[in-house]
Amino acid sequence: MKLRSESLRYVACREGTSAIEFAIVLPVFVMLLFGIISYGAYLAVVHSVQQLAAEATRAGVAGLSDSERASLASSNIAANVASYPLISAKKLTVKSAATDPATSTFSVTLNYDASGMVVFTLPSFVPSPPTTVVRSAAIQRGGY
Repeated sequence: MKLRSESLRYVACREGTSAIEFAIVLPVFVMLLFGIISYGAYLAVVHSVQQLAAEATRAGVAGLSDSERASLASSNIAANVASYPLISAKKLTVKSAATDPATSTFSVTLNYDASGMVVFTLPSFVPSPPTTVVRSAAIQRGGY
């Protein structure tokens, strides 16, 4: 009978429930925080590539010919890529061209290989974004 009363006393004891709940919930919160940070870094890279493309397009519109526009855009990217700390210049490819002559626009397209980012090391049950970030910007050429 004494054994039964002691086991009932342990069942009724609630002193360690907070520690057990914390041990169950903490890994979920840590994974959630890690996911927010990694996906935030990926979104920062996407935004940086878009901004770099927009700046290069605006710089390239000052050229008088298509080759000069492409040269201005490429030199602008080379000069400004260091101001974006999450982007490596080695993983960035640039394509600048005049689009359809009827629309008289100039566009710059940037491809960035983001496959080395932390977000791609997450477990497979987490949906992962594309490994290549492709962003472009277009601007109308001057009225000359």
